[in-house]
Amino acid sequence: MFRTFAKAIAAIAVVCAVAGAGLVLNEEYGKADSDSTDAGPSFTGTKKIDVDGHTVNVSCSGHSDADQPLVVLMAGGGEGLGNMAALQKSLSRTDRVCSYDRLGEGKSDKPAPGTLQTVNDTSVLLTKLLDHLAGDRPVVLAGHSLGGYIAARYTPDHTDRVKGLVLLDATVPHLTRDMKRTIPADATGGATQVRDGAIAANEGQNPEQFLIADGPVHSAGDIPVEILKHESQYAAVPDYGPALEKMWAKGQQEWQQLSTAAKLTTAKGSGHYIHTERPDLALKAVQSVTASVADAE
Repeated sequence: MFRTFAKAIAAIAVVCAVAGAGLVLNEEYGKADSDSTDAGPSFTGTKKIDVDGHTVNVSCSGHSDADQPLVVLMAGGGEGLGNMAALQKSLSRTDRVCSYDRLGEGKSDKPAPGTLQTVNDTSVLLTKLLDHLAGDRPVVLAGHSLGGYIAARYTPDHTDRVKGLVLLDATVPHLTRDMKRTIPADATGGATQVRDGAIAANEGQNPEQFLIADGPVHSAGDIPVEILKHESQYAAVPDYGPALEKMWAKGQQEWQQLSTAAKLTTAKGSGHYIHTERPDLALKAVQSVTASVADAE
């Protein structure tokens, strides 16, 4: 059902797999895939590397001084790293940039059958991945949708390494609670499918077998945080569209609690896929945070 309702619930269920939405990184960068597990901090191209006993598909590009930030792009649910390839290409003209497929996505290993992944599981994997890729560099995380949710949950506990954050229409902090409040149990028609599909996805019925748990927003201090939200997404759910927009906007405001320096902006003219629909705004947001981090180092 996620493909059927992808456009209607992309920002709700956050696990939609949009056929053809991503670019192919290897064609984009002229690099061949490699199954090599030898991926040091300076490699360029795509490689499958061993991280905590799992094979993880990683792409890195661009060059910068060793003390400059590493930007790590984190795609939404149901999508591989190719979905953010165009943004990676633009950023890599001036910065060192990496992206990766989380377990269950793209060309990385799948989670063990019958098990649910939690924020702690994804955090352990991300920490060990950064050990491979970042060295002593400060890190800027830039995540879309579910990738943004994971980045936002990870950052407050890892401010020793993560010095900046960009959220591109990140999944909201209390999605299950807010979905139940916004579309009641007695709703009918397409709204019921949107509600039930989102809740099922949150409970782990998604490619990553990832539990998208509700929870409070914790502070990461005063690090630079750019939050971009979509302008319009829910026209396909006419009976509840306005209420869903209000729900999503409030959730984005909650993410502002991440930092005293957090800035929330509406990406004019965009739906959920801000990095493809308004790539100029996504690029500007990441470059702004990266510059702030570099100036502070």
